[in-house]
Amino acid sequence: MSTTALRERPRPTLVLVGHGMVGQRFLEALAGRGLTGTHRVVVLCEEPRPAYDRVRLTSYFSGTTPAELSLTDERFLAEHGIELHLGDPAERVDRTARTVTARSGLTVRYDALVLATGSYPFVPPVPGKDAEGCFVYRTIEDLLAIEEYAKNRAKTGAVVGGGLLGLEAAGALKGLGLDTHVVEFAPRLMPVQVDEGGGAALLRTIEDMGLTVHTGTGTQEVVTGADGAVAGMRLSDGTEVATDLVVFSAGVRPRDQLARDCGLAVGERGGITVDAQCRTVTDPRVFAVGECAQAVDGRVYGLVAPGYEQAETVAATLAREDSAFTGADLSTKLKLLGVDVASFGDAHGTTEGALDVVYADSRAGLYKKLVIDRDGTLLGGVLVGDAEAYGTLRALTGSVPPLAPEQLVLPAGAGAPGQLGPSALPDGAVICSCHNVTKGTLRAAVTEHGCTSVPEVKKCTKAGTGCGSCVKVLGQVVNEELAAGGVEVDTGLCGCFAQTREELYEIVLALRMTSYQQLLDGYGREGARGTDGCETCKPAVGSILASLASAIGADGHVLDGEQAALQDTNDHFLANLQKNGSYSVVPRVPGGEITPEKLIVIGEVARDFGLYTKITGGQRIDLFGARVEQLPLIWTRLVDAGFESGHAYGKSLRTVKSCVGRTWCRYGVQDSVRMAIDLELRYRGLRSPHKLKAAVSGCARECAEAQSKDFGVIATASGWNLYVAGNGGATPRHADLLAQDLSDAELIRLIDRFLMFYLRTADRLERTSVWLERIPGGLEHVRDVVVADSLGICAELESLMATHVDHYRDEWTEALNDPEKLARFVSFVNAPDTPDPVVGFVPERDQIKPDLPLLSLGLRPAAGAPKTLVDALERSPQR
Repeated sequence: MSTTALRERPRPTLVLVGHGMVGQRFLEALAGRGLTGTHRVVVLCEEPRPAYDRVRLTSYFSGTTPAELSLTDERFLAEHGIELHLGDPAERVDRTARTVTARSGLTVRYDALVLATGSYPFVPPVPGKDAEGCFVYRTIEDLLAIEEYAKNRAKTGAVVGGGLLGLEAAGALKGLGLDTHVVEFAPRLMPVQVDEGGGAALLRTIEDMGLTVHTGTGTQEVVTGADGAVAGMRLSDGTEVATDLVVFSAGVRPRDQLARDCGLAVGERGGITVDAQCRTVTDPRVFAVGECAQAVDGRVYGLVAPGYEQAETVAATLAREDSAFTGADLSTKLKLLGVDVASFGDAHGTTEGALDVVYADSRAGLYKKLVIDRDGTLLGGVLVGDAEAYGTLRALTGSVPPLAPEQLVLPAGAGAPGQLGPSALPDGAVICSCHNVTKGTLRAAVTEHGCTSVPEVKKCTKAGTGCGSCVKVLGQVVNEELAAGGVEVDTGLCGCFAQTREELYEIVLALRMTSYQQLLDGYGREGARGTDGCETCKPAVGSILASLASAIGADGHVLDGEQAALQDTNDHFLANLQKNGSYSVVPRVPGGEITPEKLIVIGEVARDFGLYTKITGGQRIDLFGARVEQLPLIWTRLVDAGFESGHAYGKSLRTVKSCVGRTWCRYGVQDSVRMAIDLELRYRGLRSPHKLKAAVSGCARECAEAQSKDFGVIATASGWNLYVAGNGGATPRHADLLAQDLSDAELIRLIDRFLMFYLRTADRLERTSVWLERIPGGLEHVRDVVVADSLGICAELESLMATHVDHYRDEWTEALNDPEKLARFVSFVNAPDTPDPVVGFVPERDQIKPDLPLLSLGLRPAAGAPKTLVDALERSPQR
């Protein structure tokens, strides 16, 4: 054959049916092996949009756009000549003619065919399942339909299915403002991933969020009204659930009908039967990957990581590389309704002779179980409420950990003598399960391939580019390997500064620098000098400047000049931005103590401006729903009544919670209310790396929950015990006892020192709990510095705090007296009298809630409320 004939021979055609996450990964694997240059690649996609991140689908309801969910870059498709046909699914395969015909009539002859058709939602065959108001939860189009129906037709929603996707759907309905029910046939939530104890912990936490959960019962019927729309549900245990909307999320089934129709073999319970190369056992030219395929081990994998591995296997096989898919890790880590849930290995302890090590704290919503073999080998585990150790524990599965199992499940600060670091992991430990990257591969990227940073290692190995659950451990492994090789690890704050936050704090304090630009030009990296900086260092430096404002002679307002441009979103308007574009107002109520007169003022303000009122867990009253132009009007009245900013918007002291103490309680031994007020007034306005919360309990019964705070005080018969570095939230930490039986003066002196030492040495956005665990020497070092003054800096720490206390001024009072600052409180600079038309509300329980999506015009202030700032100021008795 002549050279000309070889050159003119058409390229073989590869047809991909389905363009989901696995399909897109297959295309990338082809491109990485150069096969897109040697093959014509045609993709038939049923959905009207290219591949997107289905794992993060629910984030759409929290503001992530479909474009941000997209996994497909048009430049990638164009560069590799990939022909993508959207909204045109394959409808027929002729294996004899080797053609695929799409819905549009397009027929493509293939040399290799890859089926990545995924799965479809299972809808139980119950009466009423097709009624108006019934949905599945699978695609972006499904979410758009649910959102539209919930907005116009529903107040209550029910989800059939309490598994992974079912709980995500429940979170979405709750986020849309619906009263939400979850119906799960199994006796517990997430029955596949967690055991009975984990399911119980998850159930308590979810019910505390206001969802109603029905377990151990099925859906018998969807009840419809006269208009044919959903009006309720009848469960198999006889329960009647009033609901306007039903989402079926009771599992998925392999989408294998196309394969069945063309005679490909499928498993008994579905799934296209394939071999170790993911080649169908019926036809060597046809492959199947992802949720439509039954692997050689007889499983149909419903997780994205095995699908990615199958995609790589097929691409390698087409490139004539040795590759096989014989099974995959089913470990998973995710956040459901804000709750961390993870399972790995033999989570249910099915191995003969396996033993359980369990830690449970129902109050904190924590459940941790490790499954251990009799020889000490870690077989698997379940983590609910705190999955911080997931990456390390999963990597240690199959080996004997260097710490005793009971030490591995204890929460930080609860007595565990040490934490497992990356050095404890063997080289064979899989760090990134999405791409099957081991610790040894990460180390080799540094030692053999010359990678000198985490981003370079991620690019080289693909580790950390999948679900992201391994990124923390990945960074630890890489930085440890770099350090071991004598490479200096860049610990700089960001690309603008090579210094850490602690080092920048010392520079600002020592040189009395009062300007971010001055600091950047003088100490920034060479390429950053003369620029505007970045969004990482601006708020971090802004926080440092605010913390040290009085000490460095820059005692200005947070909205003065350059400082205003450095602040986080909330600080721009001295209020918390809410999900519909409105703001919340939180006046300070020191120690939770408030007079009837002040209560009346808050009630009147809420009534007159049509605000939603909520008593918070920190003993304050939060007023939601204020438009930006209303904030000065509201604060004018609050300031006139004696209120000041509660700093709920800032990285600063939030509250000092208290019980009623010995004044009222028969168990109280100290005046906790007075102490809480003294502490809150002393530390109000103190800007810090992260928010600060505190509490004072009047006795050991601990009603103020002081041991879950950044600093907590508990009364004793002899004085006060001081606890530090605790926090609640998603990763609770029990505070540590720093000192005991302190007098009032000793207590305040130690808190002064502790807070200023934290401000001085903490990293950007680092909570006291994380800081204490990171700082070398931990609690003992902090005790040496703060109590014993081992560094000789306590006098300076006390002086800095005294300067802050002496120079405190209320931010809202100052803002109201400055016309230039008031000018920023408008929705539109070019139309200052026009309210934002998309900030809207609808009624709920005699109050309001956000109208989502943001389409309504909102509520008007009640009759008699001031309409302009001038009107408000004229009414003020102090002006």
